[in-house]
Amino acid sequence: MPSLFVRILLCLLITVHSLAQSTKPSAITTTYRNPVIPGDFADPSIIRVGDTYYAVGTSSEWGPAFPIYTSKDLVNWTYVGPVFQKLPAWTMGSFWAPELIYRQGTYYVYYTARRKSDKHSFIGVATSHDLRSGFTDHGLLLEWTSEAIDPFIIEEAGKPYITWKAYGLDKGKSIELLGAELSTDGLKVIGQHFSLLTADRSGWEAGGMEGQAIFKRGTYYYMTYSGNACCGTGCNYQVGLARAQNLRGPWEKFSGNPVLVSDDTWKCPGHGTVVTTPDNRYVYLHHAYNGTDFTFTGRQGVLSELVWNDKTQWPTFRYGTAVPAQAEAFGGASQKPISPQTVHFTNPSAALPWVWDVSQSEPPTTIQAGQLQLSTVSTSPTGSFLGLVIQKGTYTFSADIAPQPHILQSICVYGDANNSLGFGIRNDSLELWQVKDGVRQVLKNHRLTENVSDITLQVHSHVGQYYTCSFQTSGGKSQQITTEPVNGSFLPRWDRAPRIGISVSGPPHTHSLIRSVALTYP
Repeated sequence: MPSLFVRILLCLLITVHSLAQSTKPSAITTTYRNPVIPGDFADPSIIRVGDTYYAVGTSSEWGPAFPIYTSKDLVNWTYVGPVFQKLPAWTMGSFWAPELIYRQGTYYVYYTARRKSDKHSFIGVATSHDLRSGFTDHGLLLEWTSEAIDPFIIEEAGKPYITWKAYGLDKGKSIELLGAELSTDGLKVIGQHFSLLTADRSGWEAGGMEGQAIFKRGTYYYMTYSGNACCGTGCNYQVGLARAQNLRGPWEKFSGNPVLVSDDTWKCPGHGTVVTTPDNRYVYLHHAYNGTDFTFTGRQGVLSELVWNDKTQWPTFRYGTAVPAQAEAFGGASQKPISPQTVHFTNPSAALPWVWDVSQSEPPTTIQAGQLQLSTVSTSPTGSFLGLVIQKGTYTFSADIAPQPHILQSICVYGDANNSLGFGIRNDSLELWQVKDGVRQVLKNHRLTENVSDITLQVHSHVGQYYTCSFQTSGGKSQQITTEPVNGSFLPRWDRAPRIGISVSGPPHTHSLIRSVALTYP
């Protein structure tokens, strides 16, 4: 029989072993925070091809048209490029709600655009075998009364069908979601139209119905769709569900609609598409406004996961009726922070994802002698403008500029050609200016005490609405030009957020001399 000492020692060893077993760390759940595609990225369409996801979104009045992003994990996304670097010849703007699909080795984008000839919005189609190299446009696919928008493509029995929103501009008619069969190559509408859903004028859909996305699970086709006002400070967008056993219906609306609504963190959620992960999770990539930055940053790309009630065969959103601020990631990927965009133009390969106002056309640019030369081709009160998508409302943008006589080179926050805010230099004079409703006003002038060959201008934005401006000459200290922030509340447009960038105005055939730019976030 073991001695008392040995028995005590054995008990202690067993206790220590048990404690060690009980305190082993459990598996840590990796999470992400919304947005996953920060900045103005409305109406996103998402697909998965193998292990790679692609998403494309609305560009509205910005060129190039329809930005494309890619991801391996749904959480970290990289900009690929646009669908159209050169705008389709039949279009003039309103580049909305693209629908991306991959079918038999070809990528298709069905998109909404405003037609030049009558300024009506209809649906076009483009294809590509390599979406990183852009798309070939096949022109107008579908026109319908006064407006046809928000295309979505779904297959039934191996046949492709297009669905769209109709009658949004037709007085006396309820908005409907319609469908029709497409040709085998997806480039022509060949079938008679049929109705999927009609907006309920008395309920939460009274303000409209749009942004439908359809997918199949089991014996049902399921639809997410959006209702009410999508955009601007008065938005009240929400998401509903419907299902049918056949594409032509009858479609049954979920009795618990709406299923995704605003809260203080994310406002006016809606208009997206559903993708499944390799482990069969159902993920809705859609847009919503950030509760703090709101319209100043635009409708951003957010993820909301769907889970299934096998008893009712209806999905619900995993985190309730609000967009999750933080949620379980997909495949354990860690989310990377927003990267600064900094470029010195002495680098011959210097490049940024510039955007421009399609109503003003793309301004010519070259990089020579280590400087970005943006030509003075626009006659608008803002001048020629190149901008960047603002990914978070609080940021700092700076530009290192070589001043010139007769040419105003500015940092510019741009809503549209008639609404902008700028801080620029012409020779030895600094100018803080705004264009509001087409009327240009100089808010403050400041003359430098000496001629300078190099100056850094800087704009700091707080939640996208309040701006402070400062400058620094070589070897000097940074100085603010105003004591109080300038209010830019007039800058956001109805369906899009401002861009931050550079503008130049002056005599024809002149250009900027910008050595570097930097966009950083705290």
